[in-house]
Amino acid sequence: MLKRIDFNGNPHIGVYCRANNSIAFVQPLLTEKDKKEIEEVLKVKVIELTVGGSSIVGSLLAMNSNAIIVTDFIEDEELEKIERNFDGEIFILDDKFNAAGNNILMNDYGAIVHPSMADETVEKIKRLMKIEVRKCTIAGLNTVGMAGVATNKGVLCHPKINEEEKKMIEEVLSVEANIGTVNHGMPYVGAGVVANERGAVVSRDSTGIEMGRVEEALNLGD
Repeated sequence: MLKRIDFNGNPHIGVYCRANNSIAFVQPLLTEKDKKEIEEVLKVKVIELTVGGSSIVGSLLAMNSNAIIVTDFIEDEELEKIERNFDGEIFILDDKFNAAGNNILMNDYGAIVHPSMADETVEKIKRLMKIEVRKCTIAGLNTVGMAGVATNKGVLCHPKINEEEKKMIEEVLSVEANIGTVNHGMPYVGAGVVANERGAVVSRDSTGIEMGRVEEALNLGD
């Protein structure tokens, strides 16, 4: 399922929401209508959350079915809220590049991360999550979490991704990577899409052609 939605008029929904196949963490004060639509499209439980007092949970948190990676300035009560609603591993990202959602693109098979992330951090993520983790860019951009959207069925990438980057992403995440835009030409698809294996929500200004590319890249018709 695929549907257009904005968060209180803001099209950058990927900045304010992060989801896996069972749960979606969203910014506070989202309308009940928007939360219900996310639940229906992604078939998840929706939980309001801040991270470090900030509403940009999509930028500060990365997740797959088995683990959550979150910035190290998360507050205790926020971490406890995640723990109450998620049974998997939780990894606190103590790194200079600690905006996990911006700097990590992951699914259940692997993760690519900001090229300047510390080698020690990369090794810790590998050990915790038991997946392949590699440093990579998308279209020359270090913020891979904003330049791509990944599920266990496909990856949607910034349209200027090069062949070397595409090959590495497909090797590490074990799914096919395709290109597209959202929000009437915005290439930072991670900022305008929230997706899991069951569906996706895209920013309201996204065109029909863009929605078709999202659907195709993430194999939502299967």
